[in-house]
Amino acid sequence: MPSIALLSSHLVCTGQVAAPDAAALVRLLLLAPVLEEWVVRAGLQEWLMRRGGPAGLSVALSAAAFALLHLGSGWRAVLLVLAPGAVLALLYQRSRDWRLCALLHCGMNALALGGCVL
Repeated sequence: MPSIALLSSHLVCTGQVAAPDAAALVRLLLLAPVLEEWVVRAGLQEWLMRRGGPAGLSVALSAAAFALLHLGSGWRAVLLVLAPGAVLALLYQRSRDWRLCALLHCGMNALALGGCVL
């Protein structure tokens, strides 16, 4: 039976996360967190929240949208980022500050990179 660390590294450590160059680091640690959180949280989730629907619906839809943004990396990537997307959506629901979400997103990407590169 494989260990959790081995299984998680097999699932996460693919593509640009496995062997990042300088451009990939900028994309993963700066551009993606800022742009994705600005669009998904400050844009979509804020819009959904202002419409007055159930809080859980705005969280679920923004987490799903966030996950689908990663479809270019395959369905495995979509499934892997769904739970972190929900955490980010809950943080936005509570704080209404997309910059906090971008900072946490950057930290999550940094942890994934560190686990794969080291």
